[in-house]
Amino acid sequence: MEQERKNNMNGMEMEKGKRESGSRKGLELTMRVLALVLTMVAATVLGVAKQTKVVSIKLIPTLPPLDVSTTARASYLSAFVYNISANAIACGYAAISIAVLMICKGRRSKGLLVAVLVGDLVMVGLLFSGTGAAGAIGLMGSQGNKHVMWKKVCNVFGKFCHQAAASVAITLLASIVFMLLVVLDAMKLP
Repeated sequence: MEQERKNNMNGMEMEKGKRESGSRKGLELTMRVLALVLTMVAATVLGVAKQTKVVSIKLIPTLPPLDVSTTARASYLSAFVYNISANAIACGYAAISIAVLMICKGRRSKGLLVAVLVGDLVMVGLLFSGTGAAGAIGLMGSQGNKHVMWKKVCNVFGKFCHQAAASVAITLLASIVFMLLVVLDAMKLP
């Protein structure tokens, strides 16, 4: 009788463990899809950001100003190109990691878990560095720098600056999602 009760309890505990494991896998899959979507959106928003304005330049005080058409686009600034590249790499990695984890559903080895953990850590570093680089240049465009006489450009290219700021914010969210995935990955390791 006692043995039968213990077997029954072990069966219930195993079932509870399977449910928790299933919900954790569902959470991980949801977070990976969220990371994929966020990085794709961030790369796209900054990649297509472009604005053209006609700017009046006064060369000589006695002459009338010269109107010049000027364009702002992300490809003109290496920090923005780096942020786009970081998001594209993280998006590709997220897609690959989703595929690998879906294929290896029930038979996840410790080696695979460690590989995914390391990949997620690399994506965290890559995305945080892209956020920092693009954020620094965005701040420079927004505030200027009077010490080196760099003028503000966001007062001229407002739409472009708003798109760049949105992309940086989305990249920051994606890097936080990857950071939470690292925590989930670490909890799975024995």
